[in-house]
Amino acid sequence: AEMTWKAGIDMLSFGGTKNGCWCAEALVLFDPAMRENAEYLRKRSGQLFSKNRFISAQWMAYFDNGLWLDNARHSNAMAQELAQGIAASRHARLAWTCEANEVFMIAERSTVARLMKAGAKFHEWQRPAFLGDGLSKDEAVYRLVTSFATRRQDVSDFIDALGG
Repeated sequence: AEMTWKAGIDMLSFGGTKNGCWCAEALVLFDPAMRENAEYLRKRSGQLFSKNRFISAQWMAYFDNGLWLDNARHSNAMAQELAQGIAASRHARLAWTCEANEVFMIAERSTVARLMKAGAKFHEWQRPAFLGDGLSKDEAVYRLVTSFATRRQDVSDFIDALGG
């Protein structure tokens, strides 16, 4: 509540799809006046499924037993392990502190080629201006994302492929 309606936020987009649900995104409206047109706008934007009750039923299981928090905790824990492995390696470093389920790594392209060959999947990220000249010509920033489905073995395999 402190970060949403008490802070003056009118609406919150609550995405379940990236945390274990199938096609389940919720828009939480805190301002009652905004609710008046919400149904119309949802239908007009093509977000009205004919069997929406099947999608909506996921939210009950998702919230009732704390699955959403378990999934988020797991995803964040995997990101922390990944970040620790990258920080301990001499072949890469963290671009900045990992605070959720995304890890931003700085590495040379040759290291990235080796990781990709080993089966890792991640993407190059735009070089933030605040890094300035903090990267060598052959280095880039890469974004790695963990999820509810990331296994400890996946993290271990990545760290092993990265090397000490």
